[in-house]
Amino acid sequence: MNADLGTTRELTGLQQRRALYQPELPLCLQTQGTRIRMDFGDSTTTIDPKCTNIVARAFPHTFGQKLVHFLDPNTVTHDAQVNEERPPIRVGVVFSGRQSPGGHNVIWGIYDAMKAQNPQNIVIGFVGGTEGLFENKTLEITEDVLSSYKNQGGFDLLGRTIDQIRTTEQVNAAMSTCCHLNLDGLIIIGGVISNSDAAQLAETFAENNCRTKIVGVPVTINGDLRNQFVETTVGFDTVCKVSSQLISNVCLDAISAGKYYYFVRLMGRKASHVTLECALQSHPNMVILAEEVALSKLTLMEIINKICDGVEARAAQGKYHGVLLIPEGLIESIPEMYALIQEINILYNNNVPKDNIPSELSPWAAALFKFLPPFIRTELLLHQESDNSAQLSQIDTEHLLAHLVEAEMNKRRKEGTYKGRKFSSVCHFFGFQARGSLPSNFDCDYAYVLGHISVRILAAGLNGYMATVTNLKDSINKWRCAAVPLTAMMSVRRHLRGPGAVPIGKPAIHPSPIDLKGESYAVLREKASSFLLDDFYRTPGGIQFEGPGADAKPITLTIEDQDYLGDIKILQDYIDKVRKILKPGCSREVLKAAISSMASVNDVLRAMSGPLSAELPLYHFS
Repeated sequence: MNADLGTTRELTGLQQRRALYQPELPLCLQTQGTRIRMDFGDSTTTIDPKCTNIVARAFPHTFGQKLVHFLDPNTVTHDAQVNEERPPIRVGVVFSGRQSPGGHNVIWGIYDAMKAQNPQNIVIGFVGGTEGLFENKTLEITEDVLSSYKNQGGFDLLGRTIDQIRTTEQVNAAMSTCCHLNLDGLIIIGGVISNSDAAQLAETFAENNCRTKIVGVPVTINGDLRNQFVETTVGFDTVCKVSSQLISNVCLDAISAGKYYYFVRLMGRKASHVTLECALQSHPNMVILAEEVALSKLTLMEIINKICDGVEARAAQGKYHGVLLIPEGLIESIPEMYALIQEINILYNNNVPKDNIPSELSPWAAALFKFLPPFIRTELLLHQESDNSAQLSQIDTEHLLAHLVEAEMNKRRKEGTYKGRKFSSVCHFFGFQARGSLPSNFDCDYAYVLGHISVRILAAGLNGYMATVTNLKDSINKWRCAAVPLTAMMSVRRHLRGPGAVPIGKPAIHPSPIDLKGESYAVLREKASSFLLDDFYRTPGGIQFEGPGADAKPITLTIEDQDYLGDIKILQDYIDKVRKILKPGCSREVLKAAISSMASVNDVLRAMSGPLSAELPLYHFS
């Protein structure tokens, strides 16, 4: 474990300037002293009704908890609860997910909220991520420790290791540490896997009467922890801005030389949110999203032919350059490649030695494996990730596509169907370069706010919740802060599509794919033709910390209408108005009209609340 983690470091002039930036808080968190106003709403359910009973059985202690809103000081409500008495508490914090710009500001927000509630409160960081949690390796967070990490990139204040708290041994070790340190709360910072583990940890702690309460914070560059309660994740904005700058530089290089096609692979794991956002920011010539391929069931060679057709269309205009964006999860979305990867994973799980795997493949999988270039074969056999999936970041899908496109273009030239210049390519993988970047103003603010919310959740004695904010596209003073049960975000992955699909596996928070019916995707499709032929490149430049552009937010965030908590408030207002109209003593005609209307609404909502038909939760592709 790195002995330099958590040490005071020398900052450059830019870092010093960034350290002075003070994130803002929404009105509901700008409380005087220890006063906290909360509104406990209705009990929550799961997004897929077919999974409700499964999740309820798996989480008997934490399923169905209430949605909690944090209220502005001036909000009028009769049901609000006010918490004022604040004895000293001890809270632990651990980085469980991958590095993500803004992660340090979550800890800063936690520290400031803790000390504002009671100067005797103690924040304990676990050094070395989850392994530090298991081994009880700690660092007390103080103002001196935080001073050189405020608004800074990376996770080097505490570091991180494996992204899981899952096995019986790991859960028991975490519980032992929390009990030994007498922690009132443990805040887990990470993505879908980390927060799924946080939900299970909360359930196990409750079952064993462990006093430590668990809170999750949505921090991941992939942007795939997205649902009705979570509009985006900490780090997504920064990584997309950094990657978009690199892509725009490549676009200008391509048009300047006029002779290369750049194949650029972007991080994001199974979902393509980073690729979509970067495409809208930089306007490359071609974009292939994993969700499109999965929906259309495009084969590898069908994708290659589509790219080659685009190359030919540009050549007809005398253009022999271009830029293509793909997500790292693309290779798993190609049907035959997905099946091959699954066979390899099964063999790994059966303890088949790596060198013996090719000979153990089924005949069709062996034929596909042999067809692939040697470098892809090697990468497909790399050891699995912590969630037993392929190491997508290590599979050079961009090189595979460039290799096959070049072969196809040479074939077309030989056959005389393509008469343009020889095809040449340059490949890039942008991802790790952005994970340690100085976070944008948006990520600094968002992370700091989530840190404050996490402490308020623990102060209210809640267990198994996630800190969330909605209406993020608006100004900070209009953000809506809430505590959402982790089980409300869970579902069970389905292996078959359609109404008859049966949930299989354990409940978890799953990565959310791009909504192919959403407004962001519609904008991309609308501009696809001009992107392909017109070199409509856009140069967003580097992240701006001051002046014009400093407060810019992700394009996909500003396009979509996602204020779920605001919509719940609107619904509650309508229900209250109906109750006032339908007080006992109202006319029979009014009552009958209300019954008829409610019956119609009930029928519509029951039909819309039927089981989803998607393999991944939240969106279904029909």
